Amino acid sequence: MDLWQKLEELKKTSLSDIQKADNEKKVNDIRVSLLGKKGALTEILRGMKDLSPEDRPKVGSFANIIRDELTKEIAKQAEQIEVAMMAKKLESEKIDVTLPGVPVKEGQPHILMQVIDQLEKLFLGMGYKIVDGPEVEEDHYNFEMLNLPKDHPARDMQDTFYITKQILMRTQTSPVQARTMEKHDFSKGPLKMISPGKVYRRDTDDATHSHQFHQVEGLVIDKNITMADLKGTLELVAKTLFGADREIRMRPSYFPFTEPSAEVDVSCFKCGGKGCAVCKQTGWIEVLGAGMVHPNVLEMAGVDSSVYGGFAFGLGPDRFAMLKYGVDDIREFYLNDVRFLNQFSQKG
Repeated sequence: MDLWQKLEELKKTSLSDIQKADNEKKVNDIRVSLLGKKGALTEILRGMKDLSPEDRPKVGSFANIIRDELTKEIAKQAEQIEVAMMAKKLESEKIDVTLPGVPVKEGQPHILMQVIDQLEKLFLGMGYKIVDGPEVEEDHYNFEMLNLPKDHPARDMQDTFYITKQILMRTQTSPVQARTMEKHDFSKGPLKMISPGKVYRRDTDDATHSHQFHQVEGLVIDKNITMADLKGTLELVAKTLFGADREIRMRPSYFPFTEPSAEVDVSCFKCGGKGCAVCKQTGWIEVLGAGMVHPNVLEMAGVDSSVYGGFAFGLGPDRFAMLKYGVDDIREFYLNDVRFLNQFSQKG
């Protein structure tokens, strides 16, 4: 059999073998056995050295045509096998979208953030704005602009974390109010704001004290603001946080940045004012401090106290949460015990 016939026979049998191959390995084995360095086509072409000079180009050209055709068929069969394998894989991995999904466990805001969010929602609805400020503060804003000069005895009421003589960790969120008053243009309208955030004091941690806790302080500055406006606002806060039946009372007190000042109590939501362990048999629970903004505070912020007045109040979300949910140890809020936190799942 001459080379031409051998090439014809190789083509015929090879095309049949390629079409019968049903996986990638078989196709690759055929490619190596036909076109590799020791493949059948290479073995046949080694006999070209015995051909005459006239026949050698013709046989070589025919061999190249067969090589190209076999290469093309091998690639075609490999592609068909790959497509079939992908279709089979997709079929086996098909998802039934009508099946019920696997429940995803969702997180929720921390209980303290729930209380703060509730307060923010309330005050935003009354037209207040929420203002944030630095936790690392200047002595000037934290004390002096709040009517607490360096020799003022009321500074002893707050044990402060000082970083330098003039820089400290804020002991209250009131400096945010001082900064905002400085910038506010009262010709464009009144200032109504709350400033929620973390504050820091040198205190020994126990069931009712923490060196880090939260405050929400509020401020309203405008013309003709009275204590009646303050009382109405705080009554709404008490009813929103502790229930619609709650009442408040205001007792004279002292704060250097307000005059007059008041401690504010809410009627006990546990006993309804009859007297119990929560209210220490008084029927009332102290919840916050408030008062009319001291004229000195207004003047130091560049506000004319003969034209403008206002009220300020400060409350502790930590204490509100303790009272509202009957938590007897403030440290529970900061231990990140999921068993404790899961008790306060947020509704809706």
